[in-house]
Amino acid sequence: MERVLDPPHAISAVSEDGGFLGVAGYESPDGAFIGGGLKDLAAVYGRTSAAIRGLLIVLLERNCADDTLLMDGIFVEPEARGRGVGKALLNAMEERAERSALRRVRLDVIDTKPRARALYEREGFPEASTILLGPLSVAFGFSHATEMTKSVGG
Repeated sequence: MERVLDPPHAISAVSEDGGFLGVAGYESPDGAFIGGGLKDLAAVYGRTSAAIRGLLIVLLERNCADDTLLMDGIFVEPEARGRGVGKALLNAMEERAERSALRRVRLDVIDTKPRARALYEREGFPEASTILLGPLSVAFGFSHATEMTKSVGG
């Protein structure tokens, strides 16, 4: 993991005593939290498995528009859920986009994460489109992903 992470493209949430509560990674025109390529996959999974995984990743690849910050993942510690950490991370993403003179924040949410989707909707992220996986849902563990985009700044 270390070889493909770029920490400056992540925002962490910590408690008052410094305990880790959650993190959200993002991609912008300046770079991405998670990078890497086929060589990195092969180092972990071997060449054959890396080729298969790489193909599956390409199927879900999301292009990021030049004026958009793409939230590329969010995680909140189980014991911190329901305490506003996810909302704080979303707000920080919006602030980061504004400071970078970007016009939108985009995220994708899968159908197996209804609580996350409800949070995004409450925070003003409308549905933009949905990708249905069809038979590939078995490989990915979810049947569809919904793109949600919110304008920021003024």
